[in-house]
Amino acid sequence: MLYRKMKKTGDELSILGFGCMRLPEKNRRIQEKRAVKQVHYAIDHGVNYFDTAMPYHVGASEPFLGRALSNGFRNRVKIATKLSPWLVKTREDMDLLLNAQLKKLKTDHIDYYLLHGLLKEYWEQMESFDVLEFLDKAKKDGRIVNAGFSFHDSLDLFKNIIDAYDWAFCQIQYNYLDETYQAGTEGLKYAASKDIGVVIMEPLRGGNLGKKAPPQVQAVWDEADVKRTPAEWALRWIWNHPEVTVVLSGMNEETHIEENIRIAGEAFPDTLTGKELALVKQAEKTFRGLMKAGCTGCQYCMPCPSGVNIPACFELYNNFHVFGDKINARLWYLGRLYDMFRSAPSYASLCERCGTCEEACPQHLPIQDLLEDVANEFEDKQGAVLVWIAKKIYAFQRWLDLRKARKED
Repeated sequence: MLYRKMKKTGDELSILGFGCMRLPEKNRRIQEKRAVKQVHYAIDHGVNYFDTAMPYHVGASEPFLGRALSNGFRNRVKIATKLSPWLVKTREDMDLLLNAQLKKLKTDHIDYYLLHGLLKEYWEQMESFDVLEFLDKAKKDGRIVNAGFSFHDSLDLFKNIIDAYDWAFCQIQYNYLDETYQAGTEGLKYAASKDIGVVIMEPLRGGNLGKKAPPQVQAVWDEADVKRTPAEWALRWIWNHPEVTVVLSGMNEETHIEENIRIAGEAFPDTLTGKELALVKQAEKTFRGLMKAGCTGCQYCMPCPSGVNIPACFELYNNFHVFGDKINARLWYLGRLYDMFRSAPSYASLCERCGTCEEACPQHLPIQDLLEDVANEFEDKQGAVLVWIAKKIYAFQRWLDLRKARKED
């Protein structure tokens, strides 16, 4: 296992982090024995960074990780978890939720604590609750060690948040299809220039870049002198960036864990050759040629006057068709865009066909027509019912956590 230093903390972290959002399940419940074995195997082979959050596995991920790290394993790893803005209604909630997380994780401190999935509205909301004062207080009293944030919005907002506080680290979506999406490469380098550690999520775009490649893309990989799996190409491309500290992988198959650990023992920065980097760029272009929406995620179409998150709509639409990722793409669409957590929805059918996006698009995409296709694909009454049920579940989870925390406070 290779390690990279988190500059502001001095921690030597495994370049492969274990994401606890996609643990193995059976009948929609975590397969406890199997998942514990996976966690212990990863630790025994050098993984020392574990990432979770309150909403993962509908509230079951944090308690699972707390149990899995008992019997001495807790002392061998760093835990990262998150404060979800959509669960926060008052300043008091932040302390209560953090205290509840400490109990679930069976620990007295969180090593790496993030503000979860920041969007403009969430950042403004959390600022109004004096979240930075909360982080200072929690660091001072020892409940958290390092503060950071995960991010899902524009590059400009990312830079503003980076400059707003003495963050130890941040977490961004990044892979060879998303160099200009959200924070992107420019955001990666901006954070690193300020000695802020960068943790990468979605390195395989929900696992899709690790699947069997379409024939056109496989033909690109076949030109390489050194043969690698699609997953290895995707991971090595990210680890080739010296600015990256940790790459999270939501591993739930033993073979995937073994492969990722092997790669993480070999992936030094700046080691891909010029030819290999050119092949990755060609693979990216080939994928884009297969996509129904040729969106590069450049964000020139944003903000949409009607509130549509246009790049996210097209990212999920392409995942649906190019990768055959029908179930996950639909779930992500409902969760991210369909008002499951957000105070304002951003799904495709909100489009009022004003045409502002098409005037700004450097790819000259027929955005309005494509958004209609997205809406036809993802939006129906069943989806609305699922969102309603999910919101009720998370509201109950929040109420239960706060109730327990108040009793124990």
